[in-house]
Amino acid sequence: MAVLMQSILSGILIGGVYALIGIGLTLIFGVMRVINFAQGELVMVGMYVTFFLFKGLGMDPFVSVVITLPALFVLGALLQRTLINRVLDALPQNQILLTIGIGLVLSNSAMLLFTSDYRILSTRYSSSSIPLGGIFLSTPLLYCFVITAAITAGLYWFLVKTDTGHAIRATAQDRDAALLMGVNVRSMGVLAFGMGAGLAGAAGALVAPTYYIYPQVGGAFTLKAFVVVVLGGMGSVVGATLGGILIGTAESVSAAYLGSGGKDICVYAIFLLVLLVKPSGLLGKSRM
Repeated sequence: MAVLMQSILSGILIGGVYALIGIGLTLIFGVMRVINFAQGELVMVGMYVTFFLFKGLGMDPFVSVVITLPALFVLGALLQRTLINRVLDALPQNQILLTIGIGLVLSNSAMLLFTSDYRILSTRYSSSSIPLGGIFLSTPLLYCFVITAAITAGLYWFLVKTDTGHAIRATAQDRDAALLMGVNVRSMGVLAFGMGAGLAGAAGALVAPTYYIYPQVGGAFTLKAFVVVVLGGMGSVVGATLGGILIGTAESVSAAYLGSGGKDICVYAIFLLVLLVKPSGLLGKSRM
């Protein structure tokens, strides 16, 4: 029983990070109808930024979120303005190929600059844990979850309570109607892609103390983000949050009982089961 509770709680903690990456992906899709297959590579860029801030300035990886998030926001906005914006009216396969190409450029640029060597970001609390009634919670994962929850709550408040947030949600719900109501939908696209990239950068900073950092690490995060978004319902921020926690919990529990080799099988089995029973995802076609 203790092993099960330990696995569930650890899964919820890491699931928060998956949710953050998935929210960025669903935000981009909801507003622009573009599936960003470079989302994982943006996480990778955030991990490298965090690593060099830690090595060069001694900045704690969790504190570096205040730099990594806006830096990746700017990168995402630039990518949208210079590349993504050109294919918004193109065929979906062209959009997919472009985002895959962006991901390849980012990962290969990282390999060229930093080589393919694995890097480890070790802090004084990297291996520490907090006891909780016979269960031990990883300190980095606990910090990670708290910051993730704060970012997610701030994003939800922004989308629900601010005029710009209303404009983003209106664009996601009906792009043509939003345009007729005076919303600058192209600016909303830039903002949405920048926010999605910023969330990926924040996730990269948060997972840097617990993951190996190398140029190809983004591929796994892209796949997880895609599963999270489809599982929760395309275009739903709440669905992405739920999907991320579900995937993290399934991973952790299956790894505890089936070994590390069985966790991916369990995750994708749940993914296929949900698609068979409810193809639109757990929360259907909710619009943020």
